[in-house]
Amino acid sequence: MFSGDLINVNPNALNSTIEFLTAMVTPTLLISATGSLVLSTSTRLGRVVDRVRELEKRLSELIVVEDRSTIPLYEKRMDTIINLLDKVTSRARILQRAMSMFYYGLGFFILTSVTIAGAAFFTTYRWLPIPIGIIGIVFLFWGAVLMLLETRMATATVNAEMDFTWALANKVAPKEIMDKYIYDAKGNLRLRPQILATLEAERTEDPS
Repeated sequence: MFSGDLINVNPNALNSTIEFLTAMVTPTLLISATGSLVLSTSTRLGRVVDRVRELEKRLSELIVVEDRSTIPLYEKRMDTIINLLDKVTSRARILQRAMSMFYYGLGFFILTSVTIAGAAFFTTYRWLPIPIGIIGIVFLFWGAVLMLLETRMATATVNAEMDFTWALANKVAPKEIMDKYIYDAKGNLRLRPQILATLEAERTEDPS
């Protein structure tokens, strides 16, 4: 009798069960993806916080210096550190907002799974998981946009620090050594125009 029941399984009921399980699994994939984004964003935020502490330490060391003439490019060094502090602070705020968006999206995706399960028992509310899932996707998209903005700011932070490093090298290194890295064998520039402008400005201010 049991074997006969297996053979006479209602295919429509089986298809409905498979569709229900498939609908339940779909938000799980979005939950997993959002969790990965939360983890990577948290890691980036931790690095930015460490960077802020490092810059704060460097700024404190510059402030207590008595003979500032002993430090090459003291004013430019101070300006660069403050500029970097401003940038990394903005990055930290953006990362916090992005993480909030990802957590909101994660919550809505979990709620989508719950409403899908509820729709199996209350057919009147079968439409409810759709708008909830869309809201979660919107939060996920906005978090991704914030992460893209933070990435651009991270690039600007790196460029600002490289500009100062090249200016410092131009201050302490002989001109013949610097020229080997500014121009290639054919006489073409190897550096960004912004870095070259900084170096030329430093050489104009300090002809020696």
